[in-house]
Amino acid sequence: MAREVELCPGRRVGGDQPCFIIAEIGQNHQGDLDIAKRMIRMAKDCGADCAKFQKSELEYKFNKKALERPYTSKHSWGKTYGEHKRHLEFSHDQYRELKKYAEEIGIFFTASGMDEMAVEFLHELDVPFFKVGSGDTNNFPYLEKTAKKGRPMVISSGMQSMNTMHQVYEIVKPINPNFCFLQCTSAYPLQPEDVNLRVISAYQSAFPDIPIGYSGHETGIAISVAAVAMGAKVLERHVTLDKTWKGSDHQASLEPNELAELVKAIRTVEQAMGSPIKQLLPCEMACNEKLGKSVVAKVAIPEGAILTLDMLTVKVGEPKGFPPESIFDLVGQKVKKSIEEDETITEQVVENHVKKVKC
Repeated sequence: MAREVELCPGRRVGGDQPCFIIAEIGQNHQGDLDIAKRMIRMAKDCGADCAKFQKSELEYKFNKKALERPYTSKHSWGKTYGEHKRHLEFSHDQYRELKKYAEEIGIFFTASGMDEMAVEFLHELDVPFFKVGSGDTNNFPYLEKTAKKGRPMVISSGMQSMNTMHQVYEIVKPINPNFCFLQCTSAYPLQPEDVNLRVISAYQSAFPDIPIGYSGHETGIAISVAAVAMGAKVLERHVTLDKTWKGSDHQASLEPNELAELVKAIRTVEQAMGSPIKQLLPCEMACNEKLGKSVVAKVAIPEGAILTLDMLTVKVGEPKGFPPESIFDLVGQKVKKSIEEDETITEQVVENHVKKVKC
């Protein structure tokens, strides 16, 4: 079992801890602070553990030509990509306001630092952990600087290879052991055949000393619930108030009713995982009493007879007698009194019977 990491104050992930659910608001707030607050409240009301945004210092994330590139998509908020991104980017003061609001309503708040200067700001903002988006997972200088801040890290692995993830592990682990990997495929929306949930198991084997999670961009909740059943200890899903809004992420996001259903389903699955010990449970006793079978006499058996297999059969008997799994143990035993055909074989009629204790 992977060791636990305290991802947020008082909230550990990994081991037997419940899955930590991140509602990824990203930039689905449309550049509107009030909508952003409504989404934080929605994440809280739906049972998510954390509301997450994406913070960029645009001149550090993009070069000039990228910012000046014409952007004519139906999702555009400006004539150039730079204008589009500036419309969606909150200021430092707005981030402080959002974090304060999240603290007031009782939900953890963080953001993906989309460049090194954004990480500097988030560190100053005192977020509980850093989220490393898939686009920076192979940005090794960024990883080193982020790890040295000393905050826990959640690292997505979209667009990466297993070889790269081993390199990431070797870079981060000696600097900051408090991190986890998320299996992720960077497509929006993500098709089921490209999810590759088995990578979760591969990560669990390759990196047994860190928690493993899942960041999903698929539609619906079934795949994310399956990821948790496979042992994902952190789950991140994009959320929105309305999938029809302008923006490329909305279609791959969960609306409030879906997020609430996802949280409920995850908590149900976690309860259902239960214990690895297989045994007769108290809740099964009524069914066992009503329908549990016993060894009964297939034919009339005279007093003093030595039991053979062809004398015995298995039925629902009244009263209860030897359980079916004891039938072979009864062969060769001597009976102390006669037994009628179809009568239950009980301990009282078998000579020198010693009741075996089930382990």
